[in-house]
Amino acid sequence: MGLSLASVVVYDCEFLTAPGAPQRFWCGPTDPDPLTIQIGALRLSLEPPFALSEPVGWYVTPLDRDGARVPLHPLVTQLTGITEGRLDREGMPLAGALSALDAFAEGAPLLAWGKDELLSLAASLFVEGLSSPIPASRFRSAVPLVIQAGEPVETVERLRSHTICAHFGLPEAGPAHDARSDAASVARALQHLLASGRLAALDIARHCAP
Repeated sequence: MGLSLASVVVYDCEFLTAPGAPQRFWCGPTDPDPLTIQIGALRLSLEPPFALSEPVGWYVTPLDRDGARVPLHPLVTQLTGITEGRLDREGMPLAGALSALDAFAEGAPLLAWGKDELLSLAASLFVEGLSSPIPASRFRSAVPLVIQAGEPVETVERLRSHTICAHFGLPEAGPAHDARSDAASVARALQHLLASGRLAALDIARHCAP
């Protein structure tokens, strides 16, 4: 990959959890594996005026190590709005969702707020015994870019994908813990930093270069 990029894709994942599971690092006796249940993404142009595409997304049917469907804890539905009925109607296999994300990205780098590819996608792929159709070199965290733009490290460490728009005084992209909205929130923040000159397209290209 060269140092000239036309666009990047910002993505986000929602995944299984239970009360207290994040504080326990999903190590509680009944904590579910952090399996992916939704992927959201949109494209950010790196050419002025740094346009954003409409978000797209896919619901993913979570399968355990024996291939059985994992039920949603009520907390998951409370946080994300995803119900068993929605997964019944719209859920697709993980491999299909990742292939759809790859097709949408068209080879562009994939940026998330953090490392969703390790925290959720890799866990889901491992549990299902699958290889990723997208190489690890395509995934990057957007967090260092916000620090490069001049935000203090201690401030950035407290930000989340669903709080970053408020931090920069930007309109909310949608409900928190919806993968499409959370991806759009991060993309809007990057768009703002590009448009204000705090980041340059070359900064993002360098960050995404292997």
